[in-house]
Amino acid sequence: MARRGGLLHPEKPNGMTTAINIIDWIFIFILGIPVLYLFVFALFSTRRRREAYPPARRQRKFATLIPAYKSDAVIVRTAEAALRQDYPAGLHEVVVIADGLQPATLAELRKLPLRVLEAAFENSSKAKALNFAVEQLGPEAADAVAILDADNLAGEEFIARLNDAFDSGMQAVQTHRTAKNRDTDTAVLDAASEEINNAIFRRGHVALGLSSALIGSGMAFEYKWFRENIARCTTSGEDKELEALLLRQGIYIDYLDQVRVLDEKVQGQGAYYNQRRRWIAAQFYALGAAVRQLPGAVLSGNADYCDKLLQWCLPPRILVMGLVPLWAVVTTVFDPAASLKWWAALLLLLFALALALPDEQTDERLGRALRRMPVLFLLTLANLFRLRGTKDKFIHTEHTGAGSDAPGNNTGTRP
Repeated sequence: MARRGGLLHPEKPNGMTTAINIIDWIFIFILGIPVLYLFVFALFSTRRRREAYPPARRQRKFATLIPAYKSDAVIVRTAEAALRQDYPAGLHEVVVIADGLQPATLAELRKLPLRVLEAAFENSSKAKALNFAVEQLGPEAADAVAILDADNLAGEEFIARLNDAFDSGMQAVQTHRTAKNRDTDTAVLDAASEEINNAIFRRGHVALGLSSALIGSGMAFEYKWFRENIARCTTSGEDKELEALLLRQGIYIDYLDQVRVLDEKVQGQGAYYNQRRRWIAAQFYALGAAVRQLPGAVLSGNADYCDKLLQWCLPPRILVMGLVPLWAVVTTVFDPAASLKWWAALLLLLFALALALPDEQTDERLGRALRRMPVLFLLTLANLFRLRGTKDKFIHTEHTGAGSDAPGNNTGTRP
């Protein structure tokens, strides 16, 4: 027997061993590099930074935009939380973009001190709703704009803390979106995934001086910039498009870890499947559109943009979590020595996830929910073959209104 490429082969390698060798080399790039990437940023996410922004010297005018597509179960509660701000009412306008809401829901919203903009798009999307809103509001409506989803609950100092950041010169900010419900196994895993993303793609990135990733809601922008650039967003992944525009223009995206926005987590496998299909498609199309700018980003030393493209190249984390141990077992059968790197990669991956996951979510619920991982792995894998036609298609996630009240002062105020 002879060794070639680290795996065990007969003197005349057959088709099986050749295929294993080829796949092993491919997996080093599509699995090994993502594991190392996740580990590095998870490690840096443990570096807690001191609150960066002092109290603002002046109070800016804010508009909070809430696209609401068939969100009757949650939108009134979300709007009420958005209105309960420790901020002058005359300097903060809440705007609900109502698309497909029931007449009874519209009547409830109109009782509140906010603006309701009714829309009826042929093919609904958040980008269309946001474009419609800024067109209706006009160019002088605000100094800064905050974006919430129809199921988000913001704390009372949400706008005040955003104002602190903008007063210190920020143009784009992402807050800490976190789960408001963990009532099913799928919701528990979705909540854990969100916190891991917060640690790796937001807190870990800003700790290294790179921009935070956006997440679609709980984010805020300078109004003039947003109004000029949201019109350039045409796909279902408007947050990815906004990220690319910001980073290409050299605008840093900060992350406010202490400012919490509660978000409803998906409760069933069907909702998970649809949500991940939308997210994977958005990432795929964003990468395809943005990669053309890579040479210019490299030549100009735009590390933020280069990192973003690398981030969008990473396979979904649940696939990495499933394929690394699976491939470690396969290679162990053919050559235990060659499989050592994959067992080491698995340990590194588990260590990264342990660093990123907050202690309060490592409970019995999570332990029980892990039994659903194989099913979610297969659903995510199936999504890779169903991306056609999703670029301009809005895949709606149903909301049930599950979860607690808006975050209190312990999660959304100055420390």
